[in-house]
Amino acid sequence: MGSVGGSRFRVVFAPDSFKGSLTSVEVARALAEGWRRARPDDDLTYAPLADGGEGTLTAIEFAGGWERRTCTVSDPIGRPVEAAWLISTDGKRAFVELAEASGLSRLTPEERDPMGATTLGTGEVLRAVLDARVNRITLGIGGSATNDGGAGILRALGAIVEPDRVDIGGLDPRLAAVDLRIACDVSNPLLGPTGAAATYGPQKGATPAQVEELDRRLGAFAERMIAATGRDERVTSGAGAAGGTAFGLLSVAGSFHSVVLVPGLDLVAEETDLASKLDGADLVVTGEGRIDAQTAFGKTALGVAQRARERGVTCIAVGGGVEPDGIAVLHPLGVTVVPVVERPQSIAEAMAGGSEPVARCGERIARLIDLGAALRR
Repeated sequence: MGSVGGSRFRVVFAPDSFKGSLTSVEVARALAEGWRRARPDDDLTYAPLADGGEGTLTAIEFAGGWERRTCTVSDPIGRPVEAAWLISTDGKRAFVELAEASGLSRLTPEERDPMGATTLGTGEVLRAVLDARVNRITLGIGGSATNDGGAGILRALGAIVEPDRVDIGGLDPRLAAVDLRIACDVSNPLLGPTGAAATYGPQKGATPAQVEELDRRLGAFAERMIAATGRDERVTSGAGAAGGTAFGLLSVAGSFHSVVLVPGLDLVAEETDLASKLDGADLVVTGEGRIDAQTAFGKTALGVAQRARERGVTCIAVGGGVEPDGIAVLHPLGVTVVPVVERPQSIAEAMAGGSEPVARCGERIARLIDLGAALRR
């Protein structure tokens, strides 16, 4: 830990995105900008983060060592879109974000199609990655619009997926040299009351009746996959992620060199070198759009707080919205939670405020640091 009694602090800004409003890079920059208004001489470091869902490409690209590429693929309902992916500067690794092609953000609320949305576009991105001769791929699967069990990805990669059978004999032979890491921050199985359809179907537009039908469809698809692959991944922790995408890829793990599920924040923290940035820091400022009861389930603020505590670094968490349950989750880790909002307002109003309220929040925190230093004198 740095010398907090000195006049110059080392501060790390390690937020997630404020989804629908600001990327994690924009949040980190805004907090730092506000901080500099109050304490211009401090040593400030950026470490924008993500959990493997939407915004992960931006966070990883910011860390350096990557080149952004794009390809034309299918969106969740079959329209052509430009999807980005990253290739490392040495050409050996790639990062793919499922939300780029198959994300819920690709659709308006009226366009959501829980019964028909497909991961085909993500499979088309993976095909482009294979064309670039990359064999170490990380796939972030958060933010999907789909409930197809990864069937679209498998089709794009050469499998036959039909209502009465699955045949993986035609899967791209290049997969045998690929090590695939799937960034997954949930533990849901494929089926049942905590499965893909029941847990995530409603947010993708599914009615209660459609949730039941989706669960039935995924169950039937699973039976065909088991028959085709000899692997039963239905109850594997995380198999239900992204509408069962994790299940589909785990089921064909034998066609890859390796397939593993890894917590999304762990992957991003590794790629952005968060650990070394925390070493020697006085303070880390993390944050996300909402700090609430869901923060307990592996969200970014909790992960940063845990890493900070391990290193003896003071942690402050900033939330676009803050609820008592979120404060209670972080309190045992010694985290102070600070809301961005400055007056009563709707979520839409808060999101429309842009980065300036976040900058003012950073400035307030820095002035409180000044106050604390003054009181110690």
